[in-house]
Amino acid sequence: MRVVIAGAGIVGRSIARELLANRHRVLLIDRSPAAMKITSVPDAQWLLADACEISSLDEAELADCDVVVAATGDDKANLVVSLLAKTEYGVPRTVARVNNPKNEWLFDEAWGVDVAVSTPRLMTALVEEAVSVGELVRLFTFQQGQASMAEYTLEEHSPVLGRTVGEVRLPRDTVLVAIVRAERPLPPTPDDVLEAGDHLLFLSVPDAEADLRAILGTR
Repeated sequence: MRVVIAGAGIVGRSIARELLANRHRVLLIDRSPAAMKITSVPDAQWLLADACEISSLDEAELADCDVVVAATGDDKANLVVSLLAKTEYGVPRTVARVNNPKNEWLFDEAWGVDVAVSTPRLMTALVEEAVSVGELVRLFTFQQGQASMAEYTLEEHSPVLGRTVGEVRLPRDTVLVAIVRAERPLPPTPDDVLEAGDHLLFLSVPDAEADLRAILGTR
């Protein structure tokens, strides 16, 4: 897989290292000469250019890449890169970094964003997940499909406790994708009995979350 990353800062370089370790091809683009720390990610390709310019994206051969990651520290730039990648080059997958949570509403398919990643929102969700039992915590939102991943930790008085997965009737457009028990992820089967302390991971749509909360008996 060929991935182009706009933004060669700490975030962009970290993503590049992970992708390279998984044997993907990576090109880092940044307009700042100071960001050209080539020795920090020597196996990546590097391009000193403005990723918001068509000429730069032509040089990056965006039409031949599988994924574009807009990882700059500027939300406006990330939106422009995503929109150009999707509309001008037909890139199959775009992932955009959200720096300011107030701008989250902009990061959707109208701007060419398939997946929006908000670091502040993610950190908040992880903090809530660490301290909240009996609460449904939204972890990720997948903008194009308007779906989200949420986590629920079963408390001792949850109405679904002691029931099998097959006995719990989930709302429409909601799927239980994993049970994390004793720090190990388990693929759920209809015969699995839900236990106190289980972490349940759901994929759902926003309209179904209220019904899901009612079924789980969230506080």
